[in-house]
Amino acid sequence: MSPGAATALVDRYLQLCEDRKLDEAGALLAPGARLVFPGDRVYTTLTEMAAGSAARHRWVRKERERYFEGVADGGAATVTSLGTLYGEDPAGRPFSGVRYADVFVLRDGLIVEQHVYNDLAVAGIGAAPAAEDPGTPA
Repeated sequence: MSPGAATALVDRYLQLCEDRKLDEAGALLAPGARLVFPGDRVYTTLTEMAAGSAARHRWVRKERERYFEGVADGGAATVTSLGTLYGEDPAGRPFSGVRYADVFVLRDGLIVEQHVYNDLAVAGIGAAPAAEDPGTPA
């Protein structure tokens, strides 16, 4: 892919996912693409991904701040997207400023892998409340 083309494709994909235009976003995925999310949740379709995320937040969007392009072994294009997340947790409480990094691998102009890393669980969003530590004074 030409310089910048991989980033443009990834940015379009992320926007389509946020807008829940999953059929259009899915057209940018290669057959057999793997979408890997925190907690080692692996999806092969965007419908699975959306259903799997429903209990973690009502909605989420990305403030995409920076992109980095590279080339992986075998000539695959790579794109890393960095920024923050904002949205509503399952109870409808707003959140913002939660860090994320998405790493994409592209071949033949399509996304073959997406690896998602974020601090939603660290921020207590969509995660079960931590058990009280009996050794911690009140």
